Amino acid sequence: MKKRKGIQMALSLLLLCSMVLSGCGGKDNGSSGQTSSGADSGSQAQNTEKEKPVKLIWYTISGPQKDQDKVMVEVNKYTREKINAEIDLRLIDWGDYSQKMQVIAASGEPFDIAFTSSWAFNYVESARKGYFYELDDLLDKYGQGIKKALNPAFLEGSKVNGHNYAIPTNKELPAQAVWRFNKTLADKYNLDVSKATTLESLEPMLKSVKENEPDVYPIPSNISPYLPFDFALEGIPVGVPIDTKDFKVINVWDTPETKQVFDTMHKYYQAGYLPPDVATKQGNEHEKTGKWLLDKQHTVPFADIQWSDSLGYKVVSTPIHKPIVFNWSVTGSMQAISAKTKHPEKAMEFLNLLNTDEHLRNLINYGLEGVHYKKLSEDTFEPIPDSGYSMPSFTLGNMFLLYKLKDDPKDKWEQYQKFNESATNAPLLGFQFDPTNVMTEIANVKNAVDEYGPALNTGSVDPAKVLPQAIEKLKAQGIDKIIAECQKQLDEWKAQNNK
Repeated sequence: MKKRKGIQMALSLLLLCSMVLSGCGGKDNGSSGQTSSGADSGSQAQNTEKEKPVKLIWYTISGPQKDQDKVMVEVNKYTREKINAEIDLRLIDWGDYSQKMQVIAASGEPFDIAFTSSWAFNYVESARKGYFYELDDLLDKYGQGIKKALNPAFLEGSKVNGHNYAIPTNKELPAQAVWRFNKTLADKYNLDVSKATTLESLEPMLKSVKENEPDVYPIPSNISPYLPFDFALEGIPVGVPIDTKDFKVINVWDTPETKQVFDTMHKYYQAGYLPPDVATKQGNEHEKTGKWLLDKQHTVPFADIQWSDSLGYKVVSTPIHKPIVFNWSVTGSMQAISAKTKHPEKAMEFLNLLNTDEHLRNLINYGLEGVHYKKLSEDTFEPIPDSGYSMPSFTLGNMFLLYKLKDDPKDKWEQYQKFNESATNAPLLGFQFDPTNVMTEIANVKNAVDEYGPALNTGSVDPAKVLPQAIEKLKAQGIDKIIAECQKQLDEWKAQNNK
């Protein structure tokens, strides 16, 4: 225990001496057990106030920020006051993040908090490797604000073996695929985009544009057509129908629905609606030229406005399906606590503060008022161009706390909430397939998917000839073994969760 100073009451000499001796008697951070008197409790409170702040190392994904140090000075003033902690924020660029975090975690290099997701520093894989701290008890003790803010499906869908190992970002919860249209061309040829529902319904629109604009490919790239299945593994055609009742795991490529999609795409390819090299084409040059009619995207509320602002011309979209909560949509942005942290409680206190405190959330996201942004009203702002600080919003925590741009709808976050509440859960939500027993088969099947997938998805080959070959290759590489293992685990999960 640190020496007690500044005793401000006139006490007897004997009492004063005894207190000084008691204070010097041990440096055990208040573990002496003398907590029965009010005076002693007050002294312990003073000691707590004098403790050095806990320093937390936080890795997250972002490009470099010129003014990061300036912002973090203010962040740490605030976090010291609120939870007696200081944050050492370390940014790793987008293309390097997964690889570098794998090395850091595997080597045991110290860190306390790290960004993880379904697409960067893979959440499920890293949790299974033991890189992340199990958060169930910490959430109950120090994360009640998080639990109150999040839709329950976020925490349910991000469980691994029945436990939470990271905190999902409070943002859009479900996924909803849409057909996105270049409004300039749609208006020019009087296309009723509201009639765009199925893949087959697009044909009259594609035909109209191609006949009148022969140098335009209406579908400019590999759109990966929507298939009505919930996939158990990313990049592997193993899953269940989105409307399944029996939870039977199947080879998705070996279904009538998939065959129909591939047939339709081949028809469109032959008609000249896609570029000849679409299966291997890279980049989005068509977005700059405006020479395209439609593609497939995943939407959020007011996405058409955001896309239009980004592209510099109007786009509109129509839904392909209703909002659905998938495991991958729930785990698209998360913060995990290291399994090796020395400060799990303090790390959770910080994450709880980050996800509930409007001032802290906007400070970390937008930087310093008057330097990096202008405050226009209580909840709106305007960024200062080239200010030296612009963090990616969706990677940092509760987005519903963020200030809005001046052109954002006033009810932006209320509409996000309605979007989340409108969703239905995918059948495999909360089920995380453990690939340990079929790692070789998964690698081999992925190679087969990479070999055949791009050509089939873009219609570049005749599925009547190539799809049977692809299915046979998947079988030869072990897809049936993967399906059997997945079915076994799924049956066990169903039994445990009364599905």
